[in-house]
Amino acid sequence: MNRRHCATAAITLVCALALLTSTGQAMAAPVPDPSPSPSSSSPAGSTPRYSTAELEKVREQIETLYRKAGAATDAYNLAEEQTKKQSGEIVKLAKAIVDGQARIAALKDRAGAQAREQYRNGGLPPGAQLALSNDPKLFLDGINKVRQSQQASKSLLSDLNQTQQDLETYTQDASANWEKLETNRVKQAKAKKKINAQIKAAEKLESQLEKKERARLLQLERDAADKAQTAWLSSGAVKDVSGEASEAGAAAVAFATAQIGKPYVWGAEGPGSYDCSGLTSQAWLAAKRPIPRTSQEQWRLLPRIDIQDMRPGDLIIYHADASHVGMYVGDGAIVHAPRPGRNVTLAGAGSMKILGVVRPDK
Repeated sequence: MNRRHCATAAITLVCALALLTSTGQAMAAPVPDPSPSPSSSSPAGSTPRYSTAELEKVREQIETLYRKAGAATDAYNLAEEQTKKQSGEIVKLAKAIVDGQARIAALKDRAGAQAREQYRNGGLPPGAQLALSNDPKLFLDGINKVRQSQQASKSLLSDLNQTQQDLETYTQDASANWEKLETNRVKQAKAKKKINAQIKAAEKLESQLEKKERARLLQLERDAADKAQTAWLSSGAVKDVSGEASEAGAAAVAFATAQIGKPYVWGAEGPGSYDCSGLTSQAWLAAKRPIPRTSQEQWRLLPRIDIQDMRPGDLIIYHADASHVGMYVGDGAIVHAPRPGRNVTLAGAGSMKILGVVRPDK
């Protein structure tokens, strides 16, 4: 590789490393959904402004917004994980490029030394000179040295060519990883913008309610969860579920339940707050079984099992897009980080639509 090419690669590398810590994430403007019209304009403390049916529609709207935010959070978390991976790869390639350049310089110095020595000896290496000797012993020694010199020169040239090829590959890989890094940063920015928009819209809907209506809304949320859980239990889905936690599963459950009461924060993975997959991934990491960061990747990559075979520590994946996850703790319950505005808590495993179950330590 010529000096100009190496210099260009080095400049590109320095620029890449200088930008590795740049977040490049855009902030979002809120995009609120329209709130339902009040059934009356009665003052606070008299007839409720919203009927139960209208308040139920508000609850469904808020739930939909938070579910969309959850899906976007998964996209953000995956992009963030990939960004960290690409950043690490670039750092490794940077070191490989520097090492390769140093090796090329050393090999060229060796080749130069050989050329200078040959020049000093009239164009013949020492072995060739000895080969011309009339002394049979010196002649044989000379032949061996000629061969050794030829092999050394051939090996030196081969090493130099291979190192140059490796350096070219490292440079190309660094460029490709840099492009992936920038792509993932764009994904992060888009996901963050969507998350903020959905959460702000949901918060605006809820903020328009009076205190008593927010209490009624919370009760409707609990009633909906209880109804779904009762229907799930009545279906016999967990009738024969009696598996005992593995040692690692018990450790994961212990970690997850110890986080009860901590707030949900999207993108968070502890120790003070969590999102849904941040909680489950950190719980299994505490059990010394690292798993994918996002609920969608947990669903895609971890071994799936039947509900009837569940045991504490298994992960239940929710919704058709695998945008939520909770950890089964036994007796038909999960521990999970529900959504913004809520804390890590215990809930019925059937309180949301189940997509399937995965086992991190299968």
